Amino acid sequence: MLSRPKPGESEVDLLRFQSQFLAAGAAPAVQLVKKGSRRGGNANRDRSPPEDHRDVVMLDNLPDLPPALVPAPPKRARPSPGQPLAEHEDPEERLNRHDQHITAVLTKIIERDTSSVAVNLPVPSGVAFPPVFHRSQGRQRKPATSGKKSIFAQEIAARRVTEATVLPVKEVVSSLDPPEGSVACESFIPREQDCQLPWGNNSFQGPHLVTGKGLRGQEPEQEAQTIHEENIARLQAMTPEEILQEQQRLLAQLDPSLVAFLRSRSHTREQAEEKATEELRPGGPFAEVIGEEPVMPTSANESRREDELEPGVPVPALPVAPHKEWLHMDTVELEKLHWTQDLPPLRRQQTQERMQARFSLQGELLAPDVDLPTHLGLHHHGEEAERAGYSLQELFHLTRSQVSQQRVLALHVLAQVIGRAQAGEFGDRLVGSVLRLLLDAGFLFLLRFSLDDRVDGVIAAAIQALRALLVAPGNEELLDSTFSWYHGALVFPLMPSQEDKDDDEEPPAEKAKRMSPEDEHRPPSDLARYDVIKGLLATNLLPRLRYILEVTCPGPSVVLDILAVLVRLARHSLESATRVLECPRLLETIVREFLPTSWSPVGVGPTPSLHKVPCAAAMKLLRVLASAGRNIAARLLSSFDLRSRLCRFIAEVPQEMALPLEEAETLNTEALRLWAVAASYGQGGDLYRELYPVLMQALQAVPKELSTHPCQPLAMQRIASLLTVLTQLTLAAGSTAPKPSSESAEASLLATPSLITWTQVSGLQPLVEPCLRQTLELLPRPEMWNALGPVPTACLLFLDAYYRSWSQQPGLCPGDWLQDMERLSEELLLPLLSQPSLGSLWASLGRCSPLCNPQSCAPAPEALPSLVSLGCTGGCPLFSLPGSASPFAFLTALLSLFNTLARIHKALCGQLAAVLAAAGLQNYFLQCVAPRAAPHLTAFSAWALHHEHHLQYLAVTLAQRAAAFQPMPATSAALLHGVALALLSRLLPGSEHLAHELLLSCVFRLEFLPERASGGPEAADFSDQLSIGSGRNSGCGRGALLAQACQDLPSIRSCYLTHCPLAQASLLASQALYRGELQRVPALLLPLPKEPLLPTDWPFLPLIRLYHQASDTPSGVPLADTVGTARRALQWVLVLESWRPQALWAVPPAARLARLMCVFLVDSDLFRETPVQRLVAALLSRLCQSEVLPNLNLDCPLPGLTSFPDLYANFLEHFEAVSFGDHLFGALVLFPLQRRFSVTLRLALFGEHVGALRALGLPLSQLPVSLECYTGPPEDNLALLQLYFRVLVTRALRPCWCPVLYAVAVAHVNTFIFSQDPKSSDEVKAARRSMLQKTWLLADEGLRQHLLHYKLPNSTLPEGFELYPQLPPLRQQYLQRLTSGIPQNGKSET
Repeated sequence: MLSRPKPGESEVDLLRFQSQFLAAGAAPAVQLVKKGSRRGGNANRDRSPPEDHRDVVMLDNLPDLPPALVPAPPKRARPSPGQPLAEHEDPEERLNRHDQHITAVLTKIIERDTSSVAVNLPVPSGVAFPPVFHRSQGRQRKPATSGKKSIFAQEIAARRVTEATVLPVKEVVSSLDPPEGSVACESFIPREQDCQLPWGNNSFQGPHLVTGKGLRGQEPEQEAQTIHEENIARLQAMTPEEILQEQQRLLAQLDPSLVAFLRSRSHTREQAEEKATEELRPGGPFAEVIGEEPVMPTSANESRREDELEPGVPVPALPVAPHKEWLHMDTVELEKLHWTQDLPPLRRQQTQERMQARFSLQGELLAPDVDLPTHLGLHHHGEEAERAGYSLQELFHLTRSQVSQQRVLALHVLAQVIGRAQAGEFGDRLVGSVLRLLLDAGFLFLLRFSLDDRVDGVIAAAIQALRALLVAPGNEELLDSTFSWYHGALVFPLMPSQEDKDDDEEPPAEKAKRMSPEDEHRPPSDLARYDVIKGLLATNLLPRLRYILEVTCPGPSVVLDILAVLVRLARHSLESATRVLECPRLLETIVREFLPTSWSPVGVGPTPSLHKVPCAAAMKLLRVLASAGRNIAARLLSSFDLRSRLCRFIAEVPQEMALPLEEAETLNTEALRLWAVAASYGQGGDLYRELYPVLMQALQAVPKELSTHPCQPLAMQRIASLLTVLTQLTLAAGSTAPKPSSESAEASLLATPSLITWTQVSGLQPLVEPCLRQTLELLPRPEMWNALGPVPTACLLFLDAYYRSWSQQPGLCPGDWLQDMERLSEELLLPLLSQPSLGSLWASLGRCSPLCNPQSCAPAPEALPSLVSLGCTGGCPLFSLPGSASPFAFLTALLSLFNTLARIHKALCGQLAAVLAAAGLQNYFLQCVAPRAAPHLTAFSAWALHHEHHLQYLAVTLAQRAAAFQPMPATSAALLHGVALALLSRLLPGSEHLAHELLLSCVFRLEFLPERASGGPEAADFSDQLSIGSGRNSGCGRGALLAQACQDLPSIRSCYLTHCPLAQASLLASQALYRGELQRVPALLLPLPKEPLLPTDWPFLPLIRLYHQASDTPSGVPLADTVGTARRALQWVLVLESWRPQALWAVPPAARLARLMCVFLVDSDLFRETPVQRLVAALLSRLCQSEVLPNLNLDCPLPGLTSFPDLYANFLEHFEAVSFGDHLFGALVLFPLQRRFSVTLRLALFGEHVGALRALGLPLSQLPVSLECYTGPPEDNLALLQLYFRVLVTRALRPCWCPVLYAVAVAHVNTFIFSQDPKSSDEVKAARRSMLQKTWLLADEGLRQHLLHYKLPNSTLPEGFELYPQLPPLRQQYLQRLTSGIPQNGKSET
């Protein structure tokens, strides 16, 4: 037997196997049979099979190289065997004969005559959709005539016959075959309990199986009916038992597949009949599903039993009864058909239980009981299907849908919800904040993911939602409308004030240059939890927005939304503005696409695209970026060719810009504002020469525009922006180049002289002053005056800058500007002061003030700490600081002009200061100094207070200038001094210059302390007498201390200037802004307003600094420095406590006490100095007054202290170490031990510092408060009572050492041992009994007498209390009952 090849054998082995096989002559295992060619048909069938020729492989004749690849010859067409090609046939004739072109077909079309054909309407059906046609139907309807017909043609023919004839209902419904393997639920065995026979059923009125088809007779249906009647008659003659036996015999003989087919056919016919019957009933399409179980084969029946309905469970009513003939309805899953039912009835909420909020497609909040029609598209198959609307959870689910339209719809609805939530439309109807809920659910990053979508609609919807989230409506309108106010371009960054505790304080410029490592490595989700903008920037939002603008070229609404988002990002901080500036190709794309210098004319109406069309929002973005810093402004002007674009949009009047008028007005206004921002840094001065004719022409046209009524708001904003530009250019002409303090490049840049000279701007004043006169004529008409907007304010500010710059010109005659100032005062300003309409403006200050009316700057309903907004949704109220009826802007500009004139022309001070006597202004000042809680510091309140502080500062400064030349009334001086003190404690970051000027001038001036010359010190001596001190002479009275403090005001001012330092960099930046030194202005973005510049307890700052210096310096602070500082600070605090108590209203009395205790903790010698002793004693007596003492609460949190008990523990340690029985020190130790204060303080003394009791030798006569404050009410702390008793018994507390606490301890122990409260616990009763028994056994007769016979406290007696000469009867009986049988002093009780 030949072996088979094995793995590893070579080709030589294979050849050897082949030779062995051929030599053996064995038959091959496989015989090759070659079939004939298909094309040859049967031509070769008769040929004999070829001889068996074996293929033999020979390697000898094989070439060394493989043959070259030569293309095969083209194949020739071979004719069919029955159709040989004619040799002489013309190809053209052959093509024409076999032409199948459409033209040949159309020429042979003959239209069928349908004039005599009847048209029948389709039979109405109640089913939801037509029945599915099965191919098995064709086997039952084979045509009797010859010819081929498709199954579809047969179905159509059958339907036409059905529609043309009126047939019974049973014949209308076609019988359809069910899927294979299933049969009808009726079997041959009756299922009813009474064994009802089949012929009693209506379904047996006609033949089911025999239809008569195929019979050659003329009436096959009649023949089938005859056979059916014979079968029925035979069945009627049989008994039920015979029928069942015959049925079993047939089932045993017939093929099971045939039986299944017959049952399926019968079941299909019954279902069709039932369906036709239900359609004729009223409400047929809403029939219930019949719970019949189909009989299935054994394998399928077992799996089907799991899905069958449980008995007794009601079948849900469906609008359409499912049929097995329908596609994929062989297995009915009722739980999946619930959506086809009618909506359940709406549940009426009868309780106050919270329900899930639902919103309409417009973002409206739907009431829980609202019943809306279903065609609105607000009902769906989620939870609570009967309620209309979408919940936030469902909208979130839709945003992750695979259908882009659903994602767009969800994002659109969420954007509408956010907009309405920020507008405050939901009010208190919702529990919690919608924005907070969305952000906590990850909505921010859902929007970021949606921006990466490929569908433009999803991107547009995501950007719309992002704008709704970030850009609060009304914010930009507010800042734009106030741009021309007094320093209106200065804004606070819209970023959260909460910062990580690990971050050290550093200048904003340093933070902008580098990103902190903590922020760089923190994930965006963590950043967004505290700062939404910072978290968004960490997700590479800016490159994606650039891609959308540059590549996708979205529609106008998307472009405007993106620009609005970028403006919001730029307002966040200097860091965010820098990132927007440095994003690759972002600003290049915006400037190129949306600020072109040439464009096609754009008409009124919707614009298909904003690309290559000037857009005011793009110009505004550049202006906001430039406001963030002078370096950004310089880069914008130099890198993006903004000079040519500014010239392009300013030189042409809005009516000739080939743009819609509103857009042209806004674009021109934004261009002027951008120029004004650049001019605020001393930049862009070269444009003035080029645009000088345009500016002159625009100024000359202002009176005509002002005379047009009603005034257009956009035109008024444009005029105000024009005047603001001229104001900044005038300041640039008056500013001198500062001297560089170093040789650095920055210093040399600051030293660059201005490109504008005074000669170039000196001619502007004759054009602006008539505009001011024209606007002031409308002051008596409130409606027309309010319509002018910021134009009068801008005119006053220009005149202010004009006279300020004029007075700084060194080569001009001072008489010229002094004379011009007198002319302006006599012709315009002084007559204005006498107008009643101006008095009405002063009277409305209180209503519009955020300080006097905190409700006007209440936070927005959806304000979030992580997403800062001004909260001006829906416009500002009429009577609010930025409202249309607010007088703040005009009056602030008027006071600024008055201050400039009074500073330059001293003779005008008295005349101009008459404005301060206005009754409305006096009432406003009284409201400002009244004790009230400051408004909560939000973004809007900080912005509003910043502008209100300007008015107060200018009024106080004008009063201070006038007081230097003529005395002020005492009441006005005291009121203005109170305003200055209140303003100093309220100034926010960015106002360092104002705080410094107040400390230098108004706060420490004798002119604002009229009490000094009106008997104030003497009145202080008569009002109270110091009870603590070393003497009773007049030199230590409070009046003498106040008089000395008034003489030392210059030294006091120097002390506070030293110990209330302001950040030097911030102070220089603020001075440059308020003094008009444009070359030194670093930015128009103010520091973040976390808190006021100075704390509310700033008068105690020198004392606090001394305490910290002593704590940080082990060697101690030199005594000379500490005595002087402590003395000046205590003097000023005494002045405020005596004459300006409202200035310390915000400092709790407990905080004042803690600050006084710091004086004794500085070192061991400071409190011994006589001036310090007298001042502290005077201040302590102020705290002990009856109107102050009830408000003293040592348990509340105190600013700067972790807890008062900790401070008191340190105070006790210091007292034990260095006091040496000092009475003032002891008075401060005893003061917190009053009964109304915490027991912790008393436990600290009697439990941990018992040795201090020996040094507390303060006499009862020098106790600052009455003794009853220590003895009542009775002590209820058992541990403290036991400590009292122990120090008394152990003689650690003696009346000669500490008379005050001795009397206190005796009083509380006596009250405790004789108390008979039945509600006391067993422990207290046992301690009381034990303490009384021990008292009875005391060997010290004096102490025993005091503890048993104590009656009432009396500080006039040497012991400090009165004694009973004899115990009252009740006490005597109680004492005898408890001490009976106990010997006293070794003697038995008799």
